[in-house]
Amino acid sequence: MKTGWIVVNGYLEIEKFDEIYNWLMEAAKKRDCVLKKIANDQLDSILPISSGKTNWRTVPDFVLFWDKDVRLAKLLEAEGFPVFNSAEAIEICDDKALTFIQLKNANIKMPKTFCSPMTFDNAYKDYTFVLQVEGSLGYPFVIKENKGSFGEQVYLVKNYYDAVEKIKSIGHCDFIMQEYIESSKGRDIRIHVVGDKIVTAMERINENDFRANITNGGKMKKYTPTEEQSNMALQVCRELKLDFAGVDIMFGKEGEPIFCEVNSNAHFKNIYDCTGVNVAEYILEYILEKIGG
Repeated sequence: MKTGWIVVNGYLEIEKFDEIYNWLMEAAKKRDCVLKKIANDQLDSILPISSGKTNWRTVPDFVLFWDKDVRLAKLLEAEGFPVFNSAEAIEICDDKALTFIQLKNANIKMPKTFCSPMTFDNAYKDYTFVLQVEGSLGYPFVIKENKGSFGEQVYLVKNYYDAVEKIKSIGHCDFIMQEYIESSKGRDIRIHVVGDKIVTAMERINENDFRANITNGGKMKKYTPTEEQSNMALQVCRELKLDFAGVDIMFGKEGEPIFCEVNSNAHFKNIYDCTGVNVAEYILEYILEKIGG
């Protein structure tokens, strides 16, 4: 019998998160695998940063890392555990600037994207960089905090003063400034990839917001990706070395796919409700095959 840990964040007590964890543990159980849920704050205290290996009483066959505590993921990898997704993949996907930098030369169509300049005191005294960016992007353009989920840290700014006020309001957070894809206003597709295979997809439509996220009031329907969209989703996961992910793709003026973003541990309750496909089953099947189970 194989055993695994599902590492979660100990400070997120949210029902929709617990539901995902339970689905993953149930999928493991169906495959004669015991998947134990462990919070990141429980592991941090027993993983010393020192030379040599820890004397573990019980060693799991794999770690399903359903958190974004990248340092902990790296420590687990240093201990020799197979970690899914890898710490490197999670780190890149959790930072929108790093994601676009990593994909920059991969021949993947993306919106024009600029990174916010680094500031040591976390406050800008000069906003000339906004003037430089607006010359390339025009208005409106999109500001996205580098670390954000469910579309909640994504803003559409309509002029210079709007952009400056928004940058002031997000404070110390790093961000990217991005071309607004008008042709995909309130509409995109989410494709779930597991083990270099597309397992399900849905279209998200929001008539009242430029963001298509279901959390922001969007609606969803089952969707069959085109060959171009499918190839883009698969290529993104290969380039970022992801074992599984949710890839969001926008629609260009001619319907061509434009990469939006990727989530290394995408929630799959909505897509299950939409398509009837339980992504947890595919994830556990993939991991057990990968480790020889």
